[in-house]
Amino acid sequence: MQDSTQDTTHDATHDPTHDLAAGLRRFQRDVFPAKAELFAGLAARHTPDTLFIGCSDARVVPELITQREPGELFVIRTAGNLVPAHTPFAADGVAAGVEYAVTVLGVTHIVVCGHSACGAMTALAEGHDLSGAPAVAEWLRHADDAVARTPESATGADRVPALVRENVRAQLTRLTTHPSVARALARDELTLHGWVYDIPTGSVEHLTAAAAA
Repeated sequence: MQDSTQDTTHDATHDPTHDLAAGLRRFQRDVFPAKAELFAGLAARHTPDTLFIGCSDARVVPELITQREPGELFVIRTAGNLVPAHTPFAADGVAAGVEYAVTVLGVTHIVVCGHSACGAMTALAEGHDLSGAPAVAEWLRHADDAVARTPESATGADRVPALVRENVRAQLTRLTTHPSVARALARDELTLHGWVYDIPTGSVEHLTAAAAA
């Protein structure tokens, strides 16, 4: 989720649909023919090995960061890379995606990826007024445990990065409440990974699932 303090001024004369259409034409003209055999195979095969749970932030592109081909990642993106804990009889899109990836597709790895300058974590760390965005405020309650676990000593410029890390750890823990994940972990068929991606440097900090316990 993009930092809410960033300037979002747009050129009123710019038509983004023109850029999208131009990009589509380039894909069809240049990219697709070069990978025609890959796409032909993907038409009848969907066997990703990794579920990548990342932030909706436009600056964080899972396939670009990991340099994976189409068909290799099953991706869920949410504001703040949040994963609601499993609730019986109250399935949501994230729960359905996790269950499908683990139970049907048989992924063997799940990555939860947070990132620097996350707007969701910045809003929580700095106590932004979200009264004008009630849906956002309600969604960010899924980070309450991360906020509670962020050390009091993390203040000022250190507060957001500390919360980003604790949030990744908290979401790893939340994943284990999902029955499909718990079963796969018990059978040693699944490994959880926590990442924090730094936008300006491209570096990734690794937070293991064990650290989230």
